[in-house]
Amino acid sequence: MTIIHYALGFAGVIPFYGLIVLYLVGNLEIYRAALHFTQYSAVLLSFFGGVHWLDAIQNKRTNHQLYVAMMPTIIGWGCLLFGSDPRVIAVLSISYIAILVYDKYNLAFEKSMVLSYTTLRITLTSLVVAAHGWIIMLMTQ
Repeated sequence: MTIIHYALGFAGVIPFYGLIVLYLVGNLEIYRAALHFTQYSAVLLSFFGGVHWLDAIQNKRTNHQLYVAMMPTIIGWGCLLFGSDPRVIAVLSISYIAILVYDKYNLAFEKSMVLSYTTLRITLTSLVVAAHGWIIMLMTQ
């Protein structure tokens, strides 16, 4: 992976923390911050299914991986139906962890690529899950 992969990965975390900061400085009420947070989280989660879709197509697999590729999008869409409830944000957070674990054990890319991708994902997923916990805490104060 190149520096651009890392830069784009970390850029993807900015909206989570940006929304929290906008709430903390008084530019957004918690309802709006949580709503936009949920929306962004659902959209970003759906992105991770594409990795498995590509892997399944490249490796001509029609096993569970092809079906799992659709799960982040379906879960994200389902979460959008329920709005910005703390339980919805918790489901999104757990989904990020679940797809990371699935990535680690099921991607069939070149070993060095899987290792660098998984290492980056562990860092980014940790930051994303922490942001989810923070917004839930702010919502329930």
